Amino acid sequence: MAAHFDRRLRKAAVTTTVAAVAVAALSASQAPDVTADGNGRQTTSDNVPTSDTPAADSATGNSPYYTDLPPLNSPSPAPTTGTPTSPGSSEAGIPATVLDAYKKAESELRRAKPGCNLPWQLLAAIGKVESGQARGGRVDANGTTIGRIIGPQLDGNGFALIKDTDNGVYDGNSSYDNAVGPMQFIPSTWAWAGRDGNGDGKEDPNNVYDAALAAGHYLCRYDWDLSVQADLNRAILSYNNSQDYLNTVLSWLEHYRKGTHEIPDGTGSLPVGRSDDPNTGASPTPGRTGANPGSRAPSTPSPSTPPASEKPTKPGSPSTKPPTDPAPPTETPAPTPTPTPTPTDTVHHLENAGTRGLTATAGDTFAKRISTRAETKAGDAVGKVRIRFTVLGDTDATFTGGEKVAAVTTNASGVAVAPALVGGEQTGAFTVRATVVGRTVPGLDYKATVTERVADTLTSTGTKELTCTPGGEFADQVEVKATLKGAVADKVAVTATLIKSDADPVENDKGPYFKDADGKAVRTLTGRQTDAEGLLRLPKLYADDTEGTYILRLTTPGGATLDITLKVAEPAEPTPAPSTDPSTAPSAQPSTEPTA
Repeated sequence: MAAHFDRRLRKAAVTTTVAAVAVAALSASQAPDVTADGNGRQTTSDNVPTSDTPAADSATGNSPYYTDLPPLNSPSPAPTTGTPTSPGSSEAGIPATVLDAYKKAESELRRAKPGCNLPWQLLAAIGKVESGQARGGRVDANGTTIGRIIGPQLDGNGFALIKDTDNGVYDGNSSYDNAVGPMQFIPSTWAWAGRDGNGDGKEDPNNVYDAALAAGHYLCRYDWDLSVQADLNRAILSYNNSQDYLNTVLSWLEHYRKGTHEIPDGTGSLPVGRSDDPNTGASPTPGRTGANPGSRAPSTPSPSTPPASEKPTKPGSPSTKPPTDPAPPTETPAPTPTPTPTPTDTVHHLENAGTRGLTATAGDTFAKRISTRAETKAGDAVGKVRIRFTVLGDTDATFTGGEKVAAVTTNASGVAVAPALVGGEQTGAFTVRATVVGRTVPGLDYKATVTERVADTLTSTGTKELTCTPGGEFADQVEVKATLKGAVADKVAVTATLIKSDADPVENDKGPYFKDADGKAVRTLTGRQTDAEGLLRLPKLYADDTEGTYILRLTTPGGATLDITLKVAEPAEPTPAPSTDPSTAPSAQPSTEPTA
């Protein structure tokens, strides 16, 4: 059924014998998608959708959505004529696998972005509006939809204009993008928002676990708190910038918050009304076909009533004029209108808008932010263009908020400023690439480097002289504290080396030593870092049989150096105590002095 259904999407109509069945499935298959690319983190003032926000800046391209509303669950409806029946129990039911995906996504977002306060009922409300809960829960045991859910082609004909970004990999369309999956992501958005929600190592927009988690991250990509109504509204409007869409989602959110229950997969109800359908909210009639709602069939005159000039004469009456076939009207085909170029269409290349020297210490925020300017072939600035910034390479650096991809709209000067970069603990160089969303032009690469944490001072916390007998072990361990400009320097790498002398600072081959895991002598230690208090305690030191005075030198990135003296010597001979034996005491000698 699913395969046949997907093929129907490409036809203008289906036979009326299957219309009533196809309409519900067709509606579910053409749910709107997440748009051109979604948004990266920006300042709060940039995050509020406005009436003139380009369609491609919303999550769905402001494409059609399902307008079915939850039933009015009156506790005690008055027994009067016209009281609506409430299918509340069935409408509140969510297919088991789909419900599990929403709840798992909420749990993961509570851990990853606790300040967002994402409720799973919001994912359920959006999933209802976007695809009717994955077409009533038609998913397999792993959460993948049975048959792809593909939205209408976003070719600018009644929808946003979003040209192909994935060579048709996800949507099967190499000309334009289409919405894909139960949460309706377009490929360009999925490229950065995609997540692996079921732990199978893949990010599949057709999998309800992956799509639900991706939708959660999309809604939480700004510093919004969804427990605050204003922020909740902003998040929903960022998915589709329509007040009616907001009201519809909020209605389902409230409905699901009142209580839901689990139903078997594949038994959920299918939506029938779409926002671009003139019969929105009406039940499908046998006369409706499965035509793509994105296209409109040309109207034809009704044959039931002929024009007055062609009324037939009474039977048997002679005709005043011999019947003649009227000349067929001459039809001049209407010229195909040339689409007005969008700002994105006019972009010829990207230019560096003055970003230089991207360097930060591990764990720190880069002082400079990446700026990119979109220009025409003539070098003119292009505003209102989406620029995607992507962190590439072997690095754990991210943009603020922990994302590796962010998309920003160029201002009137054609400049897009990426969110701040934050260095990870992994040091080294990496690349940030800027590309134009929805247009194939060469990307612009920025080189960035994360350097080691540094300290400018090392001090010993011990006061005792460190001594040891030959072949023994030192009683006290070496402990030092690292600081930078007087402040604690945490996670600073410290190298400890037993050197020969100040004049010859190479590793010694005798005297004190550390032990490795196998008990072998080691005289240089690397990979040790100070803790949160800037402290580092070295392993126990041992001595070989060579007596002498030795130097343990500690160094850090940033130039801090500390020498600690170690002595290896035999213990001093004990001094004998004075004797108390009277027999050994010197005898008294008689005086030779004459007496008085």
